[in-house]
Amino acid sequence: MRIGVISDTHGLLRPEAIKALQGSEHILHAGDVGIPRVLNSLRTITTVTAIRGNIDERGPCHDLPPTELVELGGHTIYMLHDVHTLDINPGAAGISAVVFGHSHQPLIERRRGILFLNPGSAGPRRFSLPVTVAWLDIEDRDLSAQIVDLHV
Repeated sequence: MRIGVISDTHGLLRPEAIKALQGSEHILHAGDVGIPRVLNSLRTITTVTAIRGNIDERGPCHDLPPTELVELGGHTIYMLHDVHTLDINPGAAGISAVVFGHSHQPLIERRRGILFLNPGSAGPRRFSLPVTVAWLDIEDRDLSAQIVDLHV
């Protein structure tokens, strides 16, 4: 199963992001959506699960949940915007991956057997950070991730 992961669009869904996420069987948006049109456009590709980020607390995306637990391909994925607010023990909860955003810095890291994935920011460039999305691939019991630079 191939899952597209995007975050921190801040109301800007670049054509490069749409192109990069083609072929996704599900898309996860890890917050700071900005405007509903971003999610509507992603839904033209496949099913989308999205959470609220700090910029979404007020405005048109305020109804999005702050966290989400998603079951995909036999794995449980926990989504939150800011990993520093993680208030559960992923291992004890049976979570395979934690997907987050907020920092705009892409990250793939294993912590005690749990995959932590930040796809970076696909929206407006922040400082000198890259503009990125990510792939989360599930094959049987294995999870792997890849950062995709959008070269904008």
